[in-house]
Amino acid sequence: MTVTVTSPPRRAPWLRTLRYDAGLRALAGLGLVLYAVFIVLPLFMSLHSSLTNANPLYASSKFVGLANYRQMLHDDALHSAVIYTLELAFGVTIVANVIGFAFAVLLNRTNLSYRVLRTLAFLPQVISGVITGFVWETILTENGVLNTLLLHLHVIGQPIDWLGDPHLAQLSVGIVTAWVLSGFTTVVYLAALQSIPQELYDAASIDGAGPSRRLRSITVPMTAPATTICVTICMITVMKLYDIITVLTGGGPAFATQSAAQYIVQVAFTSDEFGYASAIAIALLAISAALALSVTHVLRRREVNL
Repeated sequence: MTVTVTSPPRRAPWLRTLRYDAGLRALAGLGLVLYAVFIVLPLFMSLHSSLTNANPLYASSKFVGLANYRQMLHDDALHSAVIYTLELAFGVTIVANVIGFAFAVLLNRTNLSYRVLRTLAFLPQVISGVITGFVWETILTENGVLNTLLLHLHVIGQPIDWLGDPHLAQLSVGIVTAWVLSGFTTVVYLAALQSIPQELYDAASIDGAGPSRRLRSITVPMTAPATTICVTICMITVMKLYDIITVLTGGGPAFATQSAAQYIVQVAFTSDEFGYASAIAIALLAISAALALSVTHVLRRREVNL
């Protein structure tokens, strides 16, 4: 007796492709819905609020047109906050990128010890901004670790008020923020360095190029796209900085370290002027977008010229 075993029919390849495409469309649709709900909708709600005198103390709000935007032109406190934020963004962006590039060049090795150091270099980026602020506040207070160490080494004769003096407080905020962002820039530059073919360095060495020449002619041009990413992300991050400054200095002393984001929160939740705060937020968004687009355009052209 002969038993015939029949194999189950194979599914057509086009059917698997159809199901795969349907899954991708479902994921893309979910992403678009989440983006619309959490990004686009709040943006339009804020834009609408910026054209009203919205205030939780009022039973209703009324349309005021561009009055909130005109008010910004005469708000000296806002001007100071925006100027400080811009200065902090430019300074921190430069320092964080220089530190990140230098660390990446030093840590571009394959053995275990350098892998551990790369992990430690990225550590500031993964720590919460609130925790970072508390840790650095402990370090920078008059009786903190830094003053204790400097006094013990006889570098200073009396404790320095790092967070109480306006100029030193601004410097301290810049250093802490640059320290945090250096973790991000280090990783990005490391990824760029590891994508450079070793043959380029070998050929340059055969031609007699020294380390500095190879750095200028190979490393810097080949990491130009990473520079564009790091500069843009760092600038945008500092433009909306809130948590580190709030914990570290609270915007003081004498509002010397008050960022634009802190001023928005103050106007909204202390003065209860939700409409005016929304207008400032929209203006800050426009400034950040203009800066990001301008910097990206300039750095993209630099990539081509290199």
